[in-house]
Amino acid sequence: MLSKILKGFVILFTKPKIIGIILLGKISFLIPDKPYLQLMYWLNMGKKLDLKNPKTFNEKLQWLKLYNHNPAYTVMVDKVKAKEYVAGIIGEEHIIPTLGVWDDPDDIDFDALPNQFVLKCNHNSGTGMCICRDKSKLDIEKVKAELRKGLKENYFMRWREWPYKNVPRKILAEKFMVDESGTELKDYKIFCFNGEPRYCQVISDRHTDEKIDFYDMHWKRLVGLVGLNDKVHNSEYAIPCPESFENMKLMASLLAKSIPFSRIDFYEINHQAYFGEITFFPATGFGNFNPREWNVKMGDMITL
Repeated sequence: MLSKILKGFVILFTKPKIIGIILLGKISFLIPDKPYLQLMYWLNMGKKLDLKNPKTFNEKLQWLKLYNHNPAYTVMVDKVKAKEYVAGIIGEEHIIPTLGVWDDPDDIDFDALPNQFVLKCNHNSGTGMCICRDKSKLDIEKVKAELRKGLKENYFMRWREWPYKNVPRKILAEKFMVDESGTELKDYKIFCFNGEPRYCQVISDRHTDEKIDFYDMHWKRLVGLVGLNDKVHNSEYAIPCPESFENMKLMASLLAKSIPFSRIDFYEINHQAYFGEITFFPATGFGNFNPREWNVKMGDMITL
């Protein structure tokens, strides 16, 4: 107990920014959207949020949180409902199969699931996710506890990401799938500005030594650009262009049509593109760009 108290004091005096963010999150329900985002932006970015004349990528994402409330976005961010929506545009063959949907972890029949599967919440970004490679080694009670933690997350209240405000919270199980490596799925995240695909962010080795690389739409590597996370690094070698990249670009343009900014995520499995998710606010608009000038470059591409 004493060690926990001492650790708390160390954090309080050495990392006041973290304490401020935590405290603000605790009282988030008391604060209207605009002043809340202004405070959160200052705590995260160390500067004032300019909503009157936003210029950077991060500033424009905050503006979009406040003023771009398209009801379709709620369906697009819901990992359950998005599958039907997306299948209607790009085809069912590009959707990872769903094995089940539940309201509560206790409703899950683990005996009915295959030996390998993925469990996740439909309304957040990773909290509670379980990637099961061998069901015989699964700690079911621990998995349930993590899923309960995930279900409690409120992306709207914490980050004011409006599309999540009315998403009914669910748990879904998906088919376990890997790419040619046999161990992982590379993420191909296509950044679309005003409906046009412009860059592809590739995330590899996510569960070991995460690496991030950016490529343009001709698969030219943008060496040195890490993007919104300054704590990771590029791959040592260029990543081969996925065989389905042209199809990914086409599908991204269809899904991103008429949207100021969206990121459309795909995987490639057996030479075919599979839809991952749609997000409107990477790093929830608080990304630490590396190099920093890309915060402005990408901001210039968004028309409000």
